[in-house]
Amino acid sequence: MKICSRRSALGRLVRWGVAGSAMSAGWAALAQAAYPRQPLKWIVPFPAGGGTDAVARLLGQAMSGALAQPLVVDNRPGAGTMIGGEAIARARPDGHTFGTVDVSTVALAPQLYARVPYRSESDFAFIGGTTRFPFVLVVKPDFPAKDLHGLIAMARGNPGALKYASPGAGGPNHLGMELLQRKLGVSMIHVPYRGDAPALQDLLGGQIDMYLVNTAASLPYLQSGKLRALGVAMKRRIQALPDVPTFAEAGVADFESYAWQGLAAPAGTPPEVIVRLNAELNKALASPEVTARLKDMGVEAMPTTPREFADLVASQAQLWGKVIREAGVKLES
Repeated sequence: MKICSRRSALGRLVRWGVAGSAMSAGWAALAQAAYPRQPLKWIVPFPAGGGTDAVARLLGQAMSGALAQPLVVDNRPGAGTMIGGEAIARARPDGHTFGTVDVSTVALAPQLYARVPYRSESDFAFIGGTTRFPFVLVVKPDFPAKDLHGLIAMARGNPGALKYASPGAGGPNHLGMELLQRKLGVSMIHVPYRGDAPALQDLLGGQIDMYLVNTAASLPYLQSGKLRALGVAMKRRIQALPDVPTFAEAGVADFESYAWQGLAAPAGTPPEVIVRLNAELNKALASPEVTARLKDMGVEAMPTTPREFADLVASQAQLWGKVIREAGVKLES
C-alpha cells in the first residue's frame, strides 16, 4: 500500500509538473503576444540635446510605431554614464525599460573605477548595437606635418613634446591615443578636457597639437576647412570623409579606435522580448530616414544580433583593459 501510495503521489507530481510547464509556456506565449503592454522607457546616460540623446530619440520614434506604444526618453547623465547604466540594470526586467550603453558604460568603467554599481557580464541583457562613432585624428591647417607619416616622424624626433587632447581621462579617445603611442613607440602629452567643445576650441587656438575625435563633433570643422584630418582610425575609409586615408594606409597596422553604443535591458528580461526589440531596432537602423539622418550626423549605423553585441562588449573590454593596465589609468567615482 505504501508503495502504491508513493507511486500515486509521484504520478500526481508528474502530472502537476507537466501541467505547470504547459501553464508556464502558455503564460510566456501570452506575455509575448501582449508585449508591449504599456509605454516604453529608453534611458539615456547623457544630457538631453547631445548626440547620444538625438540618436535615441531618432531610433525611439522609428521603433514606437512598430511597437504600438509611446516611447519616452529618460536622461540620466553623470558619473561617466554609470548613473544611467545602474538605472538600466536595476529596472524591472519586463521589457518596458531599456537604454543606451556605450563603450564607457560596459567595457571601460568596470576597469577604471574601484566601485561600479553593476556588473557588465551579469546585470544586462544586451539587445543590439545602435551606432558607431569613427575617430579621426585632426590638426590645424598650418600644422607642420601634412600626413600621418610626417606626424610619426615629428613624434619620434621630439619625445614628450607634442600634446594631444581628449574629452576626459579614461575615455575611448584617451585610450585610443595611449594605444597608438604604444604601437608607434612614441611619447606624447595627454591634455584632458571636459568634453569635445573646449578641446576643439583649444585645438583651434593652438594650445594643443592634435585631437583623436569622433566624426560627429569634428565634421563641421573639417568641412569648413578650420581643421585638417590626418587619418581615420578605422579599418576602411568612411563615407563621411572618403578622401581621408586610414591609419593602415599610412603604415600603422591593426589600429582601430572608435566609440560605440548599443541597447541593453536589465538581466532577466524574457529572451523573446530581447529578440523582438532587436528586430525592431535593426529595422529602424535600416530605414532610409534614419540612415540619412545618421549620415548627416557623421555617425554610422551598427546593427547586430544580441549575441554579436555581447561579443563586442567582451572583446572591447579585453582590448581596452590591457591598455588601461599598461597605462596605469585609474579614476575615482
